[in-house]
Amino acid sequence: MLLLWLYPLAVAAAVQDTIPTADIEFKPAEKSAPADSMVSGTAQHQSQQKLKAAAVKPQPASSASQTLGSIFLAGFLGGLAALLMPCIFPMLPLTVSYFTKSTTSRAKAIRTAVFYALSIIFIYVVLGLAITIVFGADALNSLSTNGVFNFVFFLLLVGFATSFLGAFELTLPAKWVNRMDEQSDKGGLLGIFFMAATLSLVSFSCTGPIIGTLLVQAAVSGALLGPAIGMLGFSLALAIPFALFAMFPSWLGALPKSGGWLNSVKVTLGFLELALALKFLSNVDLAYRWHWFDREIFLVLWIVIFGLMGLYLLGKLKFSHDSTLAYLTVPRLFLAMVVLAFTLYMVPGLWGAPLKSISAFLPPQSTQDFDLYTASLTAGADPSAAAIDNTPRKYAGLFEKPAGLNPFFDYAEGVAYAKKVGKPVMIDFTGHACVNCRKMEANVWTDKAVLPVIRDQYVLIQLYVDDKEQLPAAEQYTSKFSGRRITTIGALNSDIQASRFNSNSQPFYVLLNPQTEQPLTEPQGADFEVSRYLQYLQRGLSAFRP
Repeated sequence: MLLLWLYPLAVAAAVQDTIPTADIEFKPAEKSAPADSMVSGTAQHQSQQKLKAAAVKPQPASSASQTLGSIFLAGFLGGLAALLMPCIFPMLPLTVSYFTKSTTSRAKAIRTAVFYALSIIFIYVVLGLAITIVFGADALNSLSTNGVFNFVFFLLLVGFATSFLGAFELTLPAKWVNRMDEQSDKGGLLGIFFMAATLSLVSFSCTGPIIGTLLVQAAVSGALLGPAIGMLGFSLALAIPFALFAMFPSWLGALPKSGGWLNSVKVTLGFLELALALKFLSNVDLAYRWHWFDREIFLVLWIVIFGLMGLYLLGKLKFSHDSTLAYLTVPRLFLAMVVLAFTLYMVPGLWGAPLKSISAFLPPQSTQDFDLYTASLTAGADPSAAAIDNTPRKYAGLFEKPAGLNPFFDYAEGVAYAKKVGKPVMIDFTGHACVNCRKMEANVWTDKAVLPVIRDQYVLIQLYVDDKEQLPAAEQYTSKFSGRRITTIGALNSDIQASRFNSNSQPFYVLLNPQTEQPLTEPQGADFEVSRYLQYLQRGLSAFRP
């Protein structure tokens, strides 16, 4: 039952914190010539012309590999959860018994079962590849920051959750299932393949919401092979038990008997899908600045969802397809305790408690109306520095301010201010929908050793790479680096990151000398180890004041 708890977290973590860069061609940086990737007469772009291309190590490859690993894990956990669905679990002993009884030898039964498992993997991986082929890499990348698609995905996941809760059942046309079943009667390897296809179609009412959730998350991750890797993990977890039980039929006796607990698993996943759907709605709310879905609203909904799940696990709620619960099993009791404890853990967040264990999934702390926590972070700040830091900021009304800080949101303005006060610059390339960005701000930046360094010794510039706010007509230009027309704040910041620092992952931190506009030390991405991140900041200060 633990995998039911881990699956939505793994799926949410699979979203890659990158911008759409399928049409950007990365070029080698040259130290000898100033970067001239932008053409504009504005002061902002003249300042950017001074920034030389930094010879830093590219980051996208590492980030992409981590993302594919997260997608595979999410798919694998989803496959394990699918095994416990009422459409699949009863099929396990029946299918394995067919292989062992319909063949003349155990070795042949094993070979047949392995081919059956490989057929399942093939079918689902082809489905994942088809998603990429049909929509294309550019379309998949654009989904990650598209508000309309994020809202559609929210509605889609709510539909999946409603199906799991028993309101309706997702089914494919009966003629598809019948046709596959007819083909499976032909025998031979081709018949075995069609048996696998029949299982995929028959079990769609249970696996459809899990597959749909996984494909949605893989698609918006921006990873080209995301859907295929997700389906590989899903099908692997689904197929391995069929092969193993065919090899060791005696293990079937250890399986629990089918019963009402299978529908309980389905309903529990419905609650988790509903909670996960809210993350997509939060992304839309942040991107379009509706301010309808602030942190406390998000938390209230999660508290209600998980509270109802805990009551359901205790047998206090009953849905249409549930069997009568005569008594609580020990695993169900323990899971109910975990869920209810998690529910109570979130309650102090309504008053601003940081809730660091889930901070990556919550809207920014600064969206909370009643916050007793952020004010405590500014205690001990240098009053004179705080007064200077209250100078007006361009775009300040558009973006949230993390950890009680007051960053700049425009590159040229921030660098000019840093020159004036004689401090180094800390550039934070971030995004509205960036999970790891929120986790760094809530868990690392708020540390009592890190926060004073960022607040008092650096000039912080936060550059949102996925913001849709239009630039003034006079500031729009065509990038020489990518050839794209730069018309939004996000596109401008994205172009700066890609052309100057040869990177497209977020978060991405650059410690800069404002006089030379050169990095003080090698830029880096997210690092949730506070001591290492503090050392990184100290290295920048040491290089700035040798």
